[in-house]
Amino acid sequence: MGLLDFLFGNKDNTIKDFKTRDAIIIDVRTIKEFKQGAISGSKNIPLQTIKSKIEDIKKYNKPVITCCASGMRSGSAASILKNNGIEAINGGGWMSLNSKL
Repeated sequence: MGLLDFLFGNKDNTIKDFKTRDAIIIDVRTIKEFKQGAISGSKNIPLQTIKSKIEDIKKYNKPVITCCASGMRSGSAASILKNNGIEAINGGGWMSLNSKL
């Protein structure tokens, strides 16, 4: 375990843990970006609309892995979800996340 893993936790391990618990993947890119390529089975909820979808997301009753193009928007989305009582992690860019799944 490296120092950064010790201080901040290992995101790869957290992603694996979330997946074993049947996490849903929410891609917060725009609809146009999502249509150009996405993780199979992921749900597209653009960041601009995520606050209005909180109750729908809670109904899944599962942890959430957010992703986007680079990890910036998905970081914001994960924070919004956490602040609303949803267990969430920022999975980063969708292509990178896809390779970890």
